[in-house]
Amino acid sequence: MRAAPSVGEPSHCINPHEREKLMAHTRALADRVIPGEGLAWEILRIAAANLLLILCARVAIPLPWTPVPITGQTFGVMLVAVLLGSHRAAITLVLYLLEGLAGLPVFQPFGLPGAARLAGPTAGYLMAYPFAAYAMGWINEARRDRENSYSPARLLGALLAGEVVIFVAGCSWLAVVSAMNWSQALAAGALPFLPGEILKIVAVIAVARSLNWIRPESTPTNQR
Repeated sequence: MRAAPSVGEPSHCINPHEREKLMAHTRALADRVIPGEGLAWEILRIAAANLLLILCARVAIPLPWTPVPITGQTFGVMLVAVLLGSHRAAITLVLYLLEGLAGLPVFQPFGLPGAARLAGPTAGYLMAYPFAAYAMGWINEARRDRENSYSPARLLGALLAGEVVIFVAGCSWLAVVSAMNWSQALAAGALPFLPGEILKIVAVIAVARSLNWIRPESTPTNQR
């Protein structure tokens, strides 16, 4: 019986069964949910992710003390990053912004229409979405080894990094357009949303686990 390949063993020495198993672990989640190869399948995955973003944006609750409403947009951005990976998630978010700037009703409903949204108080959050999606996808894609490619801790770190990108950009822009100092911008643009963001992170991790994307940290059998 052939011994299992070592970590440093060339990939061409891996038998077909092991190669298929490795590819399954390194495949983006969207490739598992919507299997298939080719441009048409890629367009289908991105279109489905775009629809998810639009639906999440429709979940919006205005708050009387801040121009920034509670929305499901950050949940959509995080989930798309996990589903598609860094490059496709960033492309999806850029296309989403272009749709909104063209006047399509894809943004949350409380705000200026079309390109005028970039002059509003929530523009910083919107413009940060592609960068945050890329960062989350990139961190989540980082491999440590063949047997433990992904973990809950790695995904949690990726999601937290994306949240930092979104809220730093959002609060910075809010401070500029609303003539606030940094403390006021944080109070209006970040602090009210922290409980909801925690729930969104938990929900994204739960979705990923339910789709068998995260595998718990494993202890090597040769260690005691």
